[in-house]
Amino acid sequence: MGLFDFIKRKKPENSPQARRQNLLKHGRISDALIIDTEGNEAGEVVAQYSYCIQGVDFESSEILTEEQRQSPLKYAPGAAITVRFDPRNHANSIIV
Repeated sequence: MGLFDFIKRKKPENSPQARRQNLLKHGRISDALIIDTEGNEAGEVVAQYSYCIQGVDFESSEILTEEQRQSPLKYAPGAAITVRFDPRNHANSIIV
């Protein structure tokens, strides 16, 4: 690949949907635990969760998709869930 090809290559999108699709396609899988769920001012449901990768604990939160909101017991506090994370940046994750 030449320098011109490197400069002209398509840059990845930074939208939340593109990030989610990338992690669903390329992310590694691990286990997580829902800490809490709550609604925000926009009427969205936010799930807070924790997971451990290579002995390091991570906490994150995510706005649940419409599909995820159809299964409230699956994302209830204390529930065990699956998380997909970026192997190059373990803090970049989504719940599945």
